[in-house]
Amino acid sequence: MRSVSEIAAPSSYWILAASFGLNTNILDINLINLILVLGILFYYGKGVLINLLENRKKAILNTIQDAEERYKEATEKLEKARTRLQQAKAKADEIRTNGLNQLDRERRDLVAAADEDLKGLEDSKNYTIRFEKQRAIEQVRQQVSRLASERALESLSGRLNNELHLRMIDYHIDLLKSVEDSAN
Repeated sequence: MRSVSEIAAPSSYWILAASFGLNTNILDINLINLILVLGILFYYGKGVLINLLENRKKAILNTIQDAEERYKEATEKLEKARTRLQQAKAKADEIRTNGLNQLDRERRDLVAAADEDLKGLEDSKNYTIRFEKQRAIEQVRQQVSRLASERALESLSGRLNNELHLRMIDYHIDLLKSVEDSAN
């Protein structure tokens, strides 16, 4: 097994490293060469690395700010949408209530119109019944009157003789003369 000093800096390479340069054999690289390479990379790459990290930091901050702005916009849009939803719900409730009220009014109006029509039909029926009753009564009166006249004529024809007939004519003539005298 190797000792720490052999791994860190073998004595044969110290002379070559000081006078000749870096050991490029990958298998023989020691810790000092690795530290030197990393130191040089850090020294010269520090600015590039810092710039890369700063750019990355700015990009991340910009992304976070954009995300926050989009979150705020989305939150505002959500609130507006909720407000519109509440307004739409209120409007729908109002429309439904108005529709139910209108339906109830129309139902009442329809029932009232049907009652009026029914009352009108009832009045018309009653008028028709009275009219038909009056007409039937009038027909019965006419028939009774005709029958009475026919019987009276038959009765008079059987009783009426010339003498009675002449007396009736004289009576009516006298009656007409008295009416004429009283009118003058």
